[in-house]
Formats: sequence, C-alpha cells, structure tokens
Amino acid sequence: MRGWWREIAGLVLPVACGGCGRPRSELCEDCRAVLYGATPQRVRPSPEPAGLPVVHAAAAYEDAVRAVLLAHKERGALPLSRVLGRALAGAVRTGTGQAGGPGPLLVPVPSARRAVAARGHDPTLRIALAAAGELRRGGIPARVVPVLRQRRPVTDQSGLGAWQRQANLAGALEVVSGGERLLAAERVVLVDDLMTTGASLTEAARAVEAASGRRRPGSGTGQAAVVAASPTAFAINRNC
Repeated sequence: MRGWWREIAGLVLPVACGGCGRPRSELCEDCRAVLYGATPQRVRPSPEPAGLPVVHAAAAYEDAVRAVLLAHKERGALPLSRVLGRALAGAVRTGTGQAGGPGPLLVPVPSARRAVAARGHDPTLRIALAAAGELRRGGIPARVVPVLRQRRPVTDQSGLGAWQRQANLAGALEVVSGGERLLAAERVVLVDDLMTTGASLTEAARAVEAASGRRRPGSGTGQAAVVAASPTAFAINRNC
C-alpha cells in the first residue's frame, strides 16, 4: 500500500530533480550528464574479495548520483527507478558485450525482508526491471529473474568493514527451488544498486554458481561465468 501511494504521489505532486533539487525536472540535464555521460567502467574494491565476479558500474557514487540513489532507495522517489535503470542497462551492455543471441538474465541481489517492508519497495528489483525494459527497447531481450533469497538473517551492513561484511554474508543466500533451471541461460548478470566492498555480489555469485554449475573466470570448467552490473559504485573504486 505504501508503495502504491508513492507512485500516485509522484504523478500529482511537483517534481524536483532527484540529483540537485532543481524544480520541474525528474532529472535535470546536468545530472543526466553525470549519470549517463561516461562509459560504464569495471570497478574493483580494495581489498577485492575472492570470488567477486567482473563488475561494471555506470557512475561513481558521489554528489548528484548519490542523491539520486538515496532518493529512490530511502525516500521513496520511485519514478527514479527509470533513470537508474537506464544507467544500469548501460553497465549491462558494457559488461556482457552483447551483439545478438539470447538476452541476459538479470538477477537482483535480494534485500532483507525487513528492509523491504521498512522502505515499502525493493529498490534493486525495481531498477533491474527498469533496466530490462530499457534493454528490450534497444533490441536486447533481457529478463529479470529474482531467484535469490536470504536463507538466514544478516546484520545491517552499514558501519561494517570489508571483512565484517564478507563474514556477515557468507552462506547467506540461496537460489529458490527450481531457480537453477532458469539460470541455465547463457548470460547471467547479477544486479546490485551500489557496489561497495563487493561482499553482496560475491555471495550472490557463490549462490548462483552453486545452484547452476557455472564457473568463475579462469577456472576452465562449467558454463559461462557470472558477471555483475550496478548503476553506481563508490568513487574510490571507480578506476581501480
């Protein structure tokens, strides 16, 4: 119910830019240039956790981009899923190098149920759905398959360091029953709204690989490797 109210409010209330607050624009031209203006880059945290898939992000998590993500994620500016989805679609294209063939399966990293309930929506799932729509409009038949779930409670990640986050999430995710059949497609792209230490994407990759028999880059066995994409990443990791 809370999510529906936010959708309706976004249609009838005055619109301000999600990045800088400029009135009468969902995302002004200056903020669009920051979010979409650069080619998505591979991002690597330091330290880089073992098993982290190759991750591409569209923009650095700073200034206007940070404001857009937080407005969507924490303040219920749901229409911003479209602009973040467009950025994510660019990262998916760069990360998969697609030029035809089967479309990618976008697999969102799941949020804790209590976090989804508190926010009134699942931000990563919404962004993934928007990205899939953007990719389909560009001729890439992408689909979203939310087959990951938390198998045990985890601690709130805010305030935790890199090693603490890895320990907190180790073994926390699993693929739902029957999901392994969906993951048999050629391209699986894990999706998170923000790449920080890489702990969430590493655990998501482990769960997908365990269920589908996929491999990590360089292992030489199994199906094609899982890759990952995000609309944003911490600025300190952007060009590493």
